[in-house]
Amino acid sequence: MFGLTFDKLLVIGVIAVFLLGPERLPHYAAQLGRLVRSLRDMATGAKARMKDELGDDFDEVEWQKLDPRQYDPRRIIREALLEVVNPDDAIAPARPVLKAPPISESAYVKRQESKARLIEDRSKPTPFDIEST
Repeated sequence: MFGLTFDKLLVIGVIAVFLLGPERLPHYAAQLGRLVRSLRDMATGAKARMKDELGDDFDEVEWQKLDPRQYDPRRIIREALLEVVNPDDAIAPARPVLKAPPISESAYVKRQESKARLIEDRSKPTPFDIEST
């Protein structure tokens, strides 16, 4: 729960003992217990209220299907890209995979050439059109 292991809870407990002191610790432990109990009661009450309002449909809902932890984004994207209608089908692409053409020149070389053209263009006079004004 929340990534807390027994070791972390033990460290938090030791820190609480030092910060709160032995006099106030039982009081705060009792408050924490009441808080946890009230949260559990609220969750149980919400579940009961939902069951009352939804009626028989509440029991028929397959809650496992709605669990967000079961969704694997990589699988969903892979199936969408491969256009697989049924996941039990073979995982062969519906159409051939297109490969990118080989890179003839690197981006660095192209950038250097464009800089050289820019410098070359600056040395020429600016074109002027008499009829434009």
